[in-house]
Amino acid sequence: MKNKRLTIVQSALQTIDSFEQVFKVIKQNTVLQGKSLSTFNNYLRRIAIISLHFERLPQDISDDELKDFLTGLALSSSSPSRSSFKHMVYGLRYYFRHIGQNNRAINLPSLKRDTRLPVILNREELRELFITPKLLKHRVMLALIYSAGLRSSEVSKLKIADVDFERKTIHIRQSKYKKDRIVPLSDYMTIGLKKYLDLEHPYLWLFNGKDDDGRYSRSGVSWVMREALKESNIQKQVNLHSLRHSYATHLLEDGVNIVMIKELLGHATIATTMIYLHVAQLPHTPPHSPLDTLYDFNR
Repeated sequence: MKNKRLTIVQSALQTIDSFEQVFKVIKQNTVLQGKSLSTFNNYLRRIAIISLHFERLPQDISDDELKDFLTGLALSSSSPSRSSFKHMVYGLRYYFRHIGQNNRAINLPSLKRDTRLPVILNREELRELFITPKLLKHRVMLALIYSAGLRSSEVSKLKIADVDFERKTIHIRQSKYKKDRIVPLSDYMTIGLKKYLDLEHPYLWLFNGKDDDGRYSRSGVSWVMREALKESNIQKQVNLHSLRHSYATHLLEDGVNIVMIKELLGHATIATTMIYLHVAQLPHTPPHSPLDTLYDFNR
């Protein structure tokens, strides 16, 4: 029987001296700062990658070596590598700060904010997407993500008890920024969910899967979206998170106040939500003086 392949982090723990101390530092600080498990895993993986590359811990890597390594990531033309560069900088900055090397954290490359607008699926595309998967479970999953503006981590963590059919609400617990929020449950979604529950009889989690705790994994949810896109006629470059973008944009176009949309999405600041003003197709009001609407000349 073959040995199970080691992860990047496991390899670093086995081959790099004192890497267990890195594990401890990052875990302690992510827990104390209330950051998510995915943030912890991402930072730890980045530090493991660079430690394995140089066969030593980041604090023992010279500034010139570090600069050469990051330059190699940044120069790659593929978007995944650009993403790797960005997350490597985040991970190193976080790590250096928490081992008292603030100057090295400050001297890391600055990262420009991504100014690309989100790609939005129109209503016809969404209707096609939601009927494409062969399994009812997958159709319901994608429709639910759009109907409530869920992140992949949120749909993965939803429990059956979080859906209140009588009050028509969905309770999203301890999501990003460790915040709870409650969003409306669609009447159409109620019909689909009840049909799915009667057929599948899930236990505890709304969507059972192969994770150790019995829930559907985030990667599994993303897989469902990718497979549905392959079988559909949708040509846009979209992903699972595009459903959340579409939810916010369509609410704005339906007349929902942007401050309310911020709360429904669970954003920390209104600035994050404001991006949807650039993609929503809102009714156009010609420029005018407010004095002309102050008085009703027809009276």
